[in-house]
Parts: sequence; C-alpha cells; structure tokens
Amino acid sequence: MPGIDNSPEIKRLVESEKISRIPETELDRYLGFFKSSHQDNLSHSEHVLDSFPRWSIISGYYAMHDLTKLYLAREYRIKIEEDVHQTTILVLNEALKDEELIALFESGYEEYRRMAEELASAKRERARAQYYTGTPFSSEDFKRRARKFHEEKVLPYIEKLMVIMGG
Repeated sequence: MPGIDNSPEIKRLVESEKISRIPETELDRYLGFFKSSHQDNLSHSEHVLDSFPRWSIISGYYAMHDLTKLYLAREYRIKIEEDVHQTTILVLNEALKDEELIALFESGYEEYRRMAEELASAKRERARAQYYTGTPFSSEDFKRRARKFHEEKVLPYIEKLMVIMGG
C-alpha cells in the first residue's frame, strides 16, 4: 500500500483483517462500483432533500463514505473489510493529513449515526415517532437539517476530495 505502508495504524488494521489489499483482478470492478455508488447516493440525497430529509442525510453521508472508499481503493488499493465506517475514518486519517477534510467526514459520519439512531428509536417507539416525526415543526426541522448537512458537509467534502483525486 504505497505511501502509508509503514504506518503502525495501517499495519494493525491489516493484521486485524479490517482492511486488505485489493487484488489486481478486482480493482476495476471495485472502482467502478464506488464511482457509481457515490454518484447515485449524491443524486438520491439531492432528490429527496425536501420530501424525505432524513433519507437525504443518510444518502449524503453514504455519498461521502463511498467516495472515500473509492479514493482509498484508487490511491492505495485498500479495501475496507470490517467496521467499515470507523475503519474508513482511521484509514483516511492515515492517508491524508488534511484535518479539515477529515473533520468533514467525521462530522458526516456523526450526523449519519444520529439519524440512524433516530430511525432505530422510531422503530422501537413507533407510536411516539408517528405522533412527533410527522408534525409540521418536525418536518421543517428535518428539512433545515438536511439542507444544512448537504450544503455544509456533503458538498464541501465531495468537492475537496475530488480535487485531491485530480478531478
């Protein structure tokens, strides 16, 4: 894994089988998948910003996540195997020493986790979720959160990582 082979963190992740090297025979398919997936997730995030803002946040995060995995695969032939969200953050920290970009990704992950926890909570407490998540205030609040997340986290992260990737 050029450039980061000597990192103790990368060595630990390889030894614990949380990451691996992508075989040459799988590389094109892997890159193609994440290129398409990040674009699909970004499109979906934009498309549902107002109609389904929670899903916009989730899709926006996955656009960031998949683009990051594309970057790691293309630049270092790294495949994330386990604990994909946290492991991706750890590898990104080792690959880039760009604190601003890493902070955007981590905050995107935290927003995704909050949304996932809210969805899980809503599932467990269906009655409560039915009464409160459908209120006009709640609806407008999620729309504001989704738009802010999209404009302040998703788009800046994707734009910056695309520049690092060369367009």
